[in-house]
Amino acid sequence: MYLDVADLRTFYDLPMGRLLRVLIGGQIRALWPNLENQSLLGIGYAGPFMRPYLGSAERCVAAMPAQQGAVGWPRELDNSATLVEDSNLPFSDAFFDRVIAVHALDHAADASSILHEAWRVLAPGGRLIVIVPNRSGLWSQSELSPFGYGRPYSRSQLKGLLRSCQFDVVAQKEALFLPPTRARFVLRSARTWEGIGRRLWPAFGGLLIVEAEKKVYRGVPKEGLRSPFRVLRPVFVPEGATAGMKPIRRSS
Repeated sequence: MYLDVADLRTFYDLPMGRLLRVLIGGQIRALWPNLENQSLLGIGYAGPFMRPYLGSAERCVAAMPAQQGAVGWPRELDNSATLVEDSNLPFSDAFFDRVIAVHALDHAADASSILHEAWRVLAPGGRLIVIVPNRSGLWSQSELSPFGYGRPYSRSQLKGLLRSCQFDVVAQKEALFLPPTRARFVLRSARTWEGIGRRLWPAFGGLLIVEAEKKVYRGVPKEGLRSPFRVLRPVFVPEGATAGMKPIRRSS
């Protein structure tokens, strides 16, 4: 379930929210240092991380889901935000070069529908960045930030979801190695925490930041061969546990 847009905007105006904008934004800009003459779409509440590209990108649009609500963005310029249905974006096919999804996959009822729409509106070879809470990290267990209210992902879950929606994963990063706290001495040493955590316990970053590229082909399996698009089964279901089970069909 989406958080209210007013709560999200308030959070990113607070000291912790401003710090997260810097720490997460640094990882995004490491992947996309320059978007000159390219069009950028943000899905969810991506405005705080799109701001560095306002002066260089050809177009920046913040698409805010109706379940979340929308506010004007950016505050100091003409409005570039729009209220959307996350499973039916009001944009033409291949309209954007880049897409950022923040506070989207982890809050949506159907994350795959967002990715299918992102794939549709991306130009061939377009790039997507998704940011979600890490199931192994502390931030998904804390209610001090919006990242503690959605559905966390493991790396394998997120990469599997992207691949099933016609994206090739090209890069992955982590962010937020400092503990979730409002303690000032921790917040002041955030960069130290990030540096130490990235070296010593990279698997436990609070957020997963994954870049993926739109795949513009789909293989069609020959008759009689197993389809490459398999149905995923959770690891905790033993092999053979469903063998011999027949689907239940409603009698006519």
